[in-house]
Amino acid sequence: MHPCLSCGACCAHYRVSLHWSETEVYGTPEAFTEPFGPHRLVMRGTWAAQPRCVALQGEVGRDAHCGIYPQRPSACRDLDAAWEHGEASPQCDRARAAYGLRPLTPEDWRT
Repeated sequence: MHPCLSCGACCAHYRVSLHWSETEVYGTPEAFTEPFGPHRLVMRGTWAAQPRCVALQGEVGRDAHCGIYPQRPSACRDLDAAWEHGEASPQCDRARAAYGLRPLTPEDWRT
């Protein structure tokens, strides 16, 4: 199983900002966003003091997944899980640590 399907920490740790056009390019649901400046939007819930994206379903660290995965914005598309493509991801590690999850290792991808 893909490690992200039991994690979701990045979706509940970072602000997700996007250009308004991503609602057209990727089909990111506009109802899941809120204004953030003249040309930007943020995913609802990610600008909160304790972020949690409105699209995140399930429990972080257990059974979390993105409810709009095919339509997720570029910020989400660009954030790779640590070692998913053979490289470390400090962003992934920081988000996981914030939820008491161990960092991913290359062995997590050898299944």
